[in-house]
Amino acid sequence: MEIENHKEEVPFAHYEGLFRELDPREVTARVTDVTFEEGAFRVTLLGRTFAISHPDCVFTALDGGSLPPLPTRTFLLRYLLESKTLPFGGSWKTFREMPWGEMYIKPYTGRVLTRAAFTFGTRVNAFRAAAQKLGATALPHGDAGFQFDLIGPYRMQILVWEGDDEFPPNAQILFSVAIILLVAVLCMAMVIISNLLFINNVVEPVAVVSDAAKRISAGSYGIQVE
Repeated sequence: MEIENHKEEVPFAHYEGLFRELDPREVTARVTDVTFEEGAFRVTLLGRTFAISHPDCVFTALDGGSLPPLPTRTFLLRYLLESKTLPFGGSWKTFREMPWGEMYIKPYTGRVLTRAAFTFGTRVNAFRAAAQKLGATALPHGDAGFQFDLIGPYRMQILVWEGDDEFPPNAQILFSVAIILLVAVLCMAMVIISNLLFINNVVEPVAVVSDAAKRISAGSYGIQVE
């Protein structure tokens, strides 16, 4: 297959190759929220269950809906490959507070925090509608805050503040401490942001925002955001 989008298709092809070599018994013993039935893994992400056939790696949405974007499918493969079940514990950290946070803070800030601030902080009501559609739990923090039970024991909180004439919009994301052991945490954050944008099919478009937000959104797909 000819690769047209190197930023999405190359990572997916890499993890697809590793996925083909997985032992289903080892995966279900390590990741207890995953099952293996009729030749396919079943994994639930943001309330939707997907079947991933093994070893040929064909995705099926068991609710009959559309498949998630390719980066989300890459994340699901990484979850099967790398994750393990841990208790929640109730503690939260910012990305910077992770052991490797400082190393990746610049791309994380551009691709996740700034994008969330200018996309959702400028349309707080649309953010609320999208978060509720994903089954998130409202929080009493920020101008709008929600907790997302993403997958297995991994949870995230997204808080946004509206901008005004004096201050720009702002956002913060907190991660359950168990995420420290999941090396795909940046990918996980992008999954949440992408799925919130994907809710455009259900609520009024979240991504119809200022020119700055459009530029930042594009930054997640290759444009440098300083």
